[in-house]
Amino acid sequence: MALTDTAIKALKPKEKRYSVTDDRGLSLEVFPTGGMAWRYRYRLNGKLEKVALGKYPAISLKAARMKRDELATMAAMGESPARQKQLRKVALAAATTVREFGERYFVEVVARDRKDTKIVRRYLDKELYPAFGDRPIRDVTGADVQRVVFQKRDHGFEAAAADIRNLCKRMWDYAEVLGLVETNPARALPVRFITKARPRTRNLTPDEIRIYLHTLYQSGIRRQFKLALHMILLTMVRKSELLFARWEHVDLEAGEWQVPEGNAKNGKPHIVYLSRQTKELFGELKALAGTSDWVLPGRSGPEKPFAHNAMNKALDGVNVPIDPFTIHDLRRTGSTRLHEAGFTSDVIEKALNHTIGGVRGVYNRAEYAGQRKEMLQFWADYVDALVSDKTVVLGSFRQKTMAS
Repeated sequence: MALTDTAIKALKPKEKRYSVTDDRGLSLEVFPTGGMAWRYRYRLNGKLEKVALGKYPAISLKAARMKRDELATMAAMGESPARQKQLRKVALAAATTVREFGERYFVEVVARDRKDTKIVRRYLDKELYPAFGDRPIRDVTGADVQRVVFQKRDHGFEAAAADIRNLCKRMWDYAEVLGLVETNPARALPVRFITKARPRTRNLTPDEIRIYLHTLYQSGIRRQFKLALHMILLTMVRKSELLFARWEHVDLEAGEWQVPEGNAKNGKPHIVYLSRQTKELFGELKALAGTSDWVLPGRSGPEKPFAHNAMNKALDGVNVPIDPFTIHDLRRTGSTRLHEAGFTSDVIEKALNHTIGGVRGVYNRAEYAGQRKEMLQFWADYVDALVSDKTVVLGSFRQKTMAS
């Protein structure tokens, strides 16, 4: 029996995919997810062939029947619709450049699945497109991917190199699904040859915090980097949140730093309550920033912030005589020490601007403003006591011992 629009709308998904027939070889396949797709089956020289026509409702019943009639005419003339479709895919693959497909992948996959797309956008524009953006995507080889990735690795950016490799892997996976390539060139480059996996448990002990701050301020890196790396420890913010901070977001009188949703990893606006020590750090950064709108203006001019990797390179230049750690580990350090001090997880997670999962995340909308202010001041005072050996406050310690 021929299908109708009403009958199609009444179709329900089942545990396994199933098909309903229309007429003259046209059928509609229904998936467990609820999606539907048109199929056309026909015989050519006694052999059964089939071809996909597209998804419903993007392809309506009327449009699917018109396409079926067109392909039936082709088959009656001895031509294979399935073979012609495959040849068109090959021609498309031959003509599609990495840049063209990269933009398609960005729209159809990245922008749909991620709230923060800035890193992927940067890797496409700054790494992949300059290397082979104008080449057909099917012509890129494992050696091409390796060259880009190893160049990044050998310049000291192992984590970024692994990210670029993984981006290539996901991007060519999608191209493979769409029939534009037959193999994925990134599969020939395992991550273990790019960087060593780092445990996500590293946090600094009290003695290491003292050594870190002493070494930081005695190092030869720029004063802005010293202050910024110190501030991340005290505020537990993400590096990117500080890098993209503007002075319009900072109210020293109110003791609040507004992190807009565009700067937050989870896409949610966030308030960082400023301890007395953090206000002092902001005050010095304000003097160093001059007329710039950015809290951390870059070397190239006051109109741009620090480069994304600048702070990582600065930390590498400090040469802290303790086991290796990352900037992100400073956040974990604050969280760990504050849990040990007895502060509740909800207050700490809110200060970290983490999204709380499960039922608690759905129903708990508390901001814990008062508790967070108290906690961050406690944390700053605690770090004060560590770096001063409980003899002087941080302000005088910075003036006497931490001078650039």
